[in-house]
Amino acid sequence: MLQYQTLTERIIGLAIEVHRGTGPGLLESVYADFLCDELEAAGIPFEREAAIPVVYKGSRRDKGFRADLLVDNAVIVEVKAVAALTAIHDAQLLTYLRMSGIRVGLLFNFNALRLIDGLRRRVV
Repeated sequence: MLQYQTLTERIIGLAIEVHRGTGPGLLESVYADFLCDELEAAGIPFEREAAIPVVYKGSRRDKGFRADLLVDNAVIVEVKAVAALTAIHDAQLLTYLRMSGIRVGLLFNFNALRLIDGLRRRVV
């Protein structure tokens, strides 16, 4: 497993490459597809729409939620294509991190003019 910072930097670089090649205005699923292509070409392991179990008071639900991407079993990536990221998008990612036990998450809004303006990195 790559170190968190190195891994997130590589994911961000690949996402920027996708955004530069496509620009804003496409569906989230298209951006996720292209990001998967880039991850695969870079040899970075990932799972698309990874089912993450949720445990509440000892009760486990194997399909608590689906992360857009689980990269190297270490980083949850959520892909959005919205007018602007809102507090609910951050809350969603933080909940996914807390419930999954995964510490690092990336939230990309590919609808931003510059992807860096639509990027949030969260660590719990």
